[in-house]
Amino acid sequence: MRSDKQEQDFRIGCHLSASAGYLAMAKTAVEIGANTFQFFTRNPRGGAAKPIDPKDIEAFQQFSQENNIGPILAHASYTMNLCAAENRIREFALNTLMDDLFRMEYTPGNLYNLHPGSHVQQGVEKGISLIADALNAAITKEQTTWVLLETMAGKGTEIGRSFEEIRAIMDRIEIRDRLGVCLDTCHIFDAGYDIKNNLDGVLENFDKIIGLERLKAIHINDTKNPFESHKDRHETIGNGYLGLETFRKVINHPALRHLPFYLETPNELPGYAREIALLKTERTGA
Repeated sequence: MRSDKQEQDFRIGCHLSASAGYLAMAKTAVEIGANTFQFFTRNPRGGAAKPIDPKDIEAFQQFSQENNIGPILAHASYTMNLCAAENRIREFALNTLMDDLFRMEYTPGNLYNLHPGSHVQQGVEKGISLIADALNAAITKEQTTWVLLETMAGKGTEIGRSFEEIRAIMDRIEIRDRLGVCLDTCHIFDAGYDIKNNLDGVLENFDKIIGLERLKAIHINDTKNPFESHKDRHETIGNGYLGLETFRKVINHPALRHLPFYLETPNELPGYAREIALLKTERTGA
């Protein structure tokens, strides 16, 4: 049997709807066996964000402390492209980023994840430069929120398809005290990093280029597409090209097991509950 300490050490959750507020998300997490969760900061296809409710935040923080929940991971809107070709789109993205980071300080010390952006035929170097400019304008010395760049599958003109591209962004950031990476298992496999057959090698490469100390979270997703497909289509755990054995290795790897894991699989709540229970059975002792 798993001990209570093992349960607490394994930080596992999924993406939840923020429509009813923070406390509702935390209660839902507990109901499905999770001890953390991810949510969109605002409409994922738009720019609207709900007003912050201080009473909801206070109740959420109390409930989270009592139920050992966290860290929570906020996900930026899909429409936020920091390296878009059009000025108005970049300005919208920067304003959204700055507002998101301001709002995140209501729940201090948590994580904020974003897709770096798509350069839209401007070229990778131009895209990296624009992303860095935006992050430098938004990140402050005072913030407690970790800003995480997500590893991408490489569809279209996405930036972040390689560890080198992510490192190139990070090298241009002036304030790095709260800058990290969220590794997506579907994305990096689709991008050409074979975590199925060579997880150790991929992590060694990550450490050499970025540094494992910068890895702060894992998006744990299977993939509907084969290796190096650059497609980015998530699948439920164990039912895609990665398979359950890959996830057994990922959640138990010495370099990863201390990190929080967030499911983004194509599921409703009962499906997430089953996946969380499944992954808990695959989690071994220290």
